[in-house]
Formats: sequence, C-alpha cells, structure tokens
Amino acid sequence: MIPTLDDLSVDGTTIGVRVDVNSPLADDGSLADDARILAHVDTLSELLSRGGRVAILAHQGRPGGSSFSGLSPHADRLDELLDFPVSYCDGNFSKEARDAIGALENGEAVLLENTRFYSEEYMEFDPEVAGQTALVDRLVPVLDAYVNDAFAAAHRSQPSLVGFPTRLPAYAGRVMEREIDVLGDIESAPTPRVYAVGGAKVNDSIDVAESVLERGLADTVLTTGVVGNVFLIAKGVELGKASSEFILDEGYWDEVDRAGRLLDAYGDKIILPRDVAVERNGERAEIPIADLPAAPDEPALDIGSRTVDLYGDIMANAGTVILNGPAGVFEMEQFAVGTKGLYNAATKAKNSIVGGGDTAAALRRLGIEGFTHVSTGGGAALKMLTGESLPAIEVLRT
Repeated sequence: MIPTLDDLSVDGTTIGVRVDVNSPLADDGSLADDARILAHVDTLSELLSRGGRVAILAHQGRPGGSSFSGLSPHADRLDELLDFPVSYCDGNFSKEARDAIGALENGEAVLLENTRFYSEEYMEFDPEVAGQTALVDRLVPVLDAYVNDAFAAAHRSQPSLVGFPTRLPAYAGRVMEREIDVLGDIESAPTPRVYAVGGAKVNDSIDVAESVLERGLADTVLTTGVVGNVFLIAKGVELGKASSEFILDEGYWDEVDRAGRLLDAYGDKIILPRDVAVERNGERAEIPIADLPAAPDEPALDIGSRTVDLYGDIMANAGTVILNGPAGVFEMEQFAVGTKGLYNAATKAKNSIVGGGDTAAALRRLGIEGFTHVSTGGGAALKMLTGESLPAIEVLRT
C-alpha cells in the first residue's frame, strides 16, 4: 500500500514536498513552459489549504546543461498560481534554508534552491544510504513528514527522492497518486489495447513494444516516426539512403535486428506504415511503401495519409490507446500531419493515455486535448509501462 494525502494529518505540520518542475527555459532564463509547475498546483494547494507548512524541493536541468539554473523564476510562478504565499530560498539544506522552513506559518510555502546544486543529488543510492546524505540528514530535523509528487523523476534513486522516506512518514502527492493509478494498472485497462510507438528515441520505444507484446498487454502495436522507419527496414523495405543513414548515424542500426525479431514473433500484432511523407522541392510529398525507395536525399519525415486513416480506424475500435512518441517531425508544419491525425484519432478511443515526455510536448505544441490521462513523466512513464519498478515509488510502499 502507498499512503496518500488522505492518510496525512496536515494542520500545523511541516512537510517536505518533492515536485518535478524541471521546465524549458527561455534565453533570458525565464520559464518558457510552466506545464510541469501547473501539474503540482493541486497537491500544493491542498496541503496549504489544510494548514500545512510546506518546504518545496525540486531540480532544474542537470550539471553542465544549458537549463541548469536556480529556481527563483519557479518560485515566482508558484506564488502567482497558488492562493497562498510562496517564498524562495537560495539554499537547499543550509542553515538559511532550515531557518526559512522553521519560520513558516500555517498555509505558507518556501521553494528551496535546485537540489542538483548539491553534488550528491546527481548521484543514485540505495534508499538507506540516500537517507544518510547531507541533504536529507540536515532537513529531517525541521520536517514532520515527506510527500513525493515528482512522478517524472520517480525512476531516479537520488537523495531527495528516496532518502526522506527512510527517515520520515512518507506519502504520495496527487500527481504521483494519479500516475500510479493509471500507469500502474495497465493490465486492467479496457481492451483491445493499442500502443502507438514512435518518435526518435528508438531503443526506448522498441523496449515498450517488446515488453507489452511479451506480457500480453498489447493487442496491436502501431509503428510511426523513426521507430516506424526501423521496422520498415527490418521488414525488408528499401526506405532510401537518407533515412537509412540517419538511423545508422544515430546509433540505432542494431535496433533493426531487434525489430526484425519482434516481427518474426509478433508480426500479426505489429502494424507498419503504408506510406511515408518526404520533403520534395520544399513541399510535402507522400509515397506509398511499394514505391520506395525515395530519392537519396529525401528522408521519411512523417507517415502518410493512408497510414493515418488505417491507424485511425484501428484506434476507433480500441478500448485503450497508449501513445508514446510523435509520428513525425511535428515541429515542421507540413510534417505534423501524421502526429495531428493520430493524436486526434486517439482522443476518440474509450480510454486514451499519453506517455509524457516528447509526446506531451507535441500535444501542447499542437493544441490537442481530450485524453483520459496525460502523464507528467517521460522516462518514468516508459519504465512503468514496461513493467519496471520505480525506486521513488517502491520506497513509499508500506
């Protein structure tokens, strides 16, 4: 069992809340997208409205990355979104941070500085060891309880994610609770279950396809994007020099063999594109698979309209559709056709789940809504959908 906020007595309690507000940043360091911040408003509002004193822990970017920065803009945005005051502290376990937590009144929150400014936070530990790191050890005395709402980081075993539950009463926040309820119970989702795997992260998507087919979770797997191109090559389709070289250059050629093995084992359940779209003289041109290869400098950048129609019909008859990855280079308007068509078709299914990450980003960019559940996590959602345990969830179990 995983305790939730329903099990927590909040009034007058000081609570450390781990969230995942890791967001795209503009060139000037301001927030370019606040979707992940918005996701945590319910959890934070509930704790504050129930009289909690909330110390918020979060990270932004990774060491050496362009988005590795402080959390002052995030605190400002939370202060705007919540009906309760949110301050900012530029320490994460220093005396200043502990004093800021100790000074909180009921219904007040403070966002502590980026946990990854502390070197041990970018390392992974067993929970008991994580519970003895400086971040956890210094903050535990000023906290009464811990809430983890950071599902998007739940596949990590870092101190702020797995250490506190070894030292404090620990609970799942509302984001974490919803994600576990939906993604952790795929076996009970209505059938037939259709997985649409695509995008450019070929190994991750083929991991999903392989796992759900082996476990009998998928009745049908639809292939799109670079993943679809890999399966087409595995099937013996001459996709063309440009597409083949891209797959080789990205280090995915070994995945062709794996796709071939899946086709041999589950070919009747794996559906391949019927046509692809290429750029020709600056325009979108659709080519049936039978007419490939394309010209040497024309990579397949999207699925074609025949494929969109076929996949749409399959989704219309599905009990559950799970989307993982866009169908093409949706950032270019003429090659967003496949992604738009598939995503709109998925919303018509009885139950539609979006696996987070790049897929959720594509939804926001294209303005498509109407899904049963849109995950806040990319890697975490993939691991849960493939049956792997997530350290930050396992440590919450009582």
